[in-house]
Amino acid sequence: MNMHTQPQRTPAETALIDAFGERLSLLPGDGAVMLKRDDAIEAVKHGLPTRRIESWHYTDLRRLLNSVPDFDPAAMAKALAPIIDGSAVLPILNGKSEAKLPAVDGVTFQRLSEKLTDGSIAPGLDPYGSDDAIGALNTAFVADGYFVDIADGVELEKPIELQNLQAGGQAHVRLPVRVGAGAKAVIVERQAGEGAALVSSVSQLVLDDDAEVTWLIVQEQPDTATHLAQFKAHIGKNARLTLFVINAGGKLVRQEVLVKTTGEGADFKLRGINLLAGDSHSDVTMVLDHAVPHTTSTEIIRNVVTGKARGVFQGRINVHQYAQKTNAKMACNTLLLSDDGEFSTKPELEIFADDVVCGHGATVTEIDHNHLFYLMARGVDEKSARGLLVKAFVAEVIEELDDEAIVEALEARLDDWFVTHG
Repeated sequence: MNMHTQPQRTPAETALIDAFGERLSLLPGDGAVMLKRDDAIEAVKHGLPTRRIESWHYTDLRRLLNSVPDFDPAAMAKALAPIIDGSAVLPILNGKSEAKLPAVDGVTFQRLSEKLTDGSIAPGLDPYGSDDAIGALNTAFVADGYFVDIADGVELEKPIELQNLQAGGQAHVRLPVRVGAGAKAVIVERQAGEGAALVSSVSQLVLDDDAEVTWLIVQEQPDTATHLAQFKAHIGKNARLTLFVINAGGKLVRQEVLVKTTGEGADFKLRGINLLAGDSHSDVTMVLDHAVPHTTSTEIIRNVVTGKARGVFQGRINVHQYAQKTNAKMACNTLLLSDDGEFSTKPELEIFADDVVCGHGATVTEIDHNHLFYLMARGVDEKSARGLLVKAFVAEVIEELDDEAIVEALEARLDDWFVTHG
């Protein structure tokens, strides 16, 4: 007889299970939500994912998550000035939403704690799949966040900035957003902090027909934080979503992007910049489902790796059987600035339709010494010349965004990172 025994739990797994028992009575939720929480912690009890699970092959969470900080009720994060001036700011401070909600015409805001309490969010807590470790962790512990509903036809003049900020301990938030038919918006998701922390964040976006959204994820956690995040989106008929992700911090980072086209004419663009330094580990994993005909997508990821940092990009595009006339392209380009740095790229295409245009590519390179010599021959010192070349490598992606305020704001984030790590 073969007997399969559960591996001994790691300190991190034990800490999470113990924390759930201690906090359960403090978590909001009706009976349906509590059942979801129970299922989620059972998934955690079965163990955090290891490299044996294909989607976690490059990020062995069971090994990399060495410890988990306690919840810290004394942690006092403070709201930040918005990245883009004039934005409506909704702060979540150490897992709790602010007391006062902004007033924006055509937009309804609601604290997620209310939707947990009445159970209306329960269907949205279902896991993405059997290996949805981030979803399980978040469902088990999430206590707050914001629900945002943008009415049909509304065109927002200023962005909405959702701030998830921490000052140590644990913070688990969820950010569901619905954008009505024909509406247009810019949404900034800001992830930052200053303490030793475990942060989980799940964003859920539904774009109705003809909606247009630019969503910016700006992740600048400190090098003492573990950041586990999901962005999930459904894109309706003739709707357009541009997702821009910039990872510029964190000790251990996993950002999942899970997108599905649900209406013909849907268009998805992903642009990402990973700025990796020290001994950090950052993983961006995307799964894109082209589920209906006549949809398009492009994904461009730029990575800069210094020190002993390790990065990962896994990009999988699934073209379903009836998704004829799909046009999908994906590229991942990496600039290695250190002999000790690593970057792993795994692009995948799974195509079941026969009338499609799909492709992917990946490159890894160092700074071009001819370009470096050109700048130095014109009086630019070596450090400045290297900085200019690296900035040009990543800024090219930012400049695709057709909004001067967004471009300037993101370039400022780049400058801040280069001051410290350049």
